[in-house]
Amino acid sequence: MAEISNSTYFVTGGGTGGHIYPALAVADALSDSKVYYVGNKRNMEFELATKKGYKFLHVSISGMPRKLNPKFFIWGIKLVKAIIRSIRYIKKYKPKAVFATGGYVSAPMIFACIFTKTPYMMHDCDAMPGLVSRKLSKRAKYVSLAFEKAKKYIPNKHSVVTGNPIRDEFATISKLQARENLGLLNKLTLCIMGGSQGAKAINNAAIELIKEFSQELNLQVIFQTGKKNYDSVLERVQKIYPTFEQDKNLIIRPYFEDMISVLKSSDIVISRAGSLSLSEICASEVAPILIPYPYAAANHQRVNAKYLLEMGACVYLEEKDLEPNKLREIVVEMLENPIKMNYIKQNASHLAKFDATQKIVKILESL
Repeated sequence: MAEISNSTYFVTGGGTGGHIYPALAVADALSDSKVYYVGNKRNMEFELATKKGYKFLHVSISGMPRKLNPKFFIWGIKLVKAIIRSIRYIKKYKPKAVFATGGYVSAPMIFACIFTKTPYMMHDCDAMPGLVSRKLSKRAKYVSLAFEKAKKYIPNKHSVVTGNPIRDEFATISKLQARENLGLLNKLTLCIMGGSQGAKAINNAAIELIKEFSQELNLQVIFQTGKKNYDSVLERVQKIYPTFEQDKNLIIRPYFEDMISVLKSSDIVISRAGSLSLSEICASEVAPILIPYPYAAANHQRVNAKYLLEMGACVYLEEKDLEPNKLREIVVEMLENPIKMNYIKQNASHLAKFDATQKIVKILESL
């Protein structure tokens, strides 16, 4: 017997945190409704969605090959199968509407919505929208965007700039409470991160500076290495700084489940420029040093970071210019010029949109 409800919703999006966390923020806000998460069980969305208790609906899909070769035709067959499976999910559970955060994971369900005439809303988190958003947003009832400049790429007159959906705790937790959550003292704190997967270029520069930041500059340092890089980072840190494990100023982890406390604890954040990371950084009263990933699709990380730079809300550094001395120089300049650091913090904070989730849910429930 199918589960039928007028307040059933599907949310879909996956592959990276930038697609998953906005979808989960909206799912959490639909607290009075039945919500199903549609994604690929081999991706991180499966772990994150099921941990929150959402029923997970699997679609087997991967990123589209960019060249016409046998892999492209195999991918096309998989896409058709994923669309058929998505249509079956719609017929079985009869969602009132679907919320899609873009990326290849959401494409089969969006096609299924078009074929079954199910209302869907899309969200794109980047200043330069992704391929799925640009190509499939035309028939969406609404499109919510993180950046005003993204509007010109979206062929839908019902596009609205809401900002990215972020978790409510960013508005409620204090810096002091966040530091207590991590067992830190209430003093200047530096966060180094490269996204959920880590970033080798950032890691390599940071490894050379860890001891100096902690011991000579007396900064508390939170270093997220990424799961794949963790063992190699520890091995190299051990050679440079053999007693690092006894350093109470230093926390090194492959990944933090509680990124809210990590960001809210910090005064300076060295980071990539994925859009969701930027939204959470802006909501955390920090001064960002942004090093965009140079090979991101549609160059979207550079576009995101340069938007913050135009707003006076970050220090911008290209990966090709990233080396330990340059990074040290930027951090030391901030510490020696707290007026500049606070100016960047304030400009970043002004870009935060704490009501994005509520705006999106209100539109979604009206479909």
